[in-house]
Amino acid sequence: MKSLKTDLLPLVKLCCQVLDDKKAGELTILDVSKQSSITDFLILATATSQPHLRALRVEIEKALDAGKVHIVGMETSQESGWMVIDAFDVMIHLFLPETRERYGLERLWRDATEISLKRILAPSPAPSKTKTAKVKTAKVKTAGAKAPVKPLKKPAKARKATPKKKS
Repeated sequence: MKSLKTDLLPLVKLCCQVLDDKKAGELTILDVSKQSSITDFLILATATSQPHLRALRVEIEKALDAGKVHIVGMETSQESGWMVIDAFDVMIHLFLPETRERYGLERLWRDATEISLKRILAPSPAPSKTKTAKVKTAKVKTAGAKAPVKPLKKPAKARKATPKKKS
């Protein structure tokens, strides 16, 4: 299996956790980074009804907003049975069962690497108590977001040279 873009895994995990908590069906994660120039991961999920489909979208939006992840675009046509949330490197596709079967994104992206949901939702290993190494936390990459700017400190005032008095 090829190496994953580990800096994006927290975002993938967040989305999958939300969908799993809201009882989305057939949750599938595809790493399409080698096949696509517009995204790295596709998350596919199935809703049981139109209200469930809307609830999944709303919860994903809330989670992305709370995580300060920029949503690039969204297609939420009620009639289609398919909603797409584009978070730049991760695209979330929410379907009704018949729509998911009709469009078959798994077949379209059959060359992609499927990532195990168990692997994504598994708790992160706790740092070892015997080792004191620092554990790096992955930052979620957001499209168009800039790092916070730290305020500049004012430089210390330079002292003026004063001539010494002769006694």
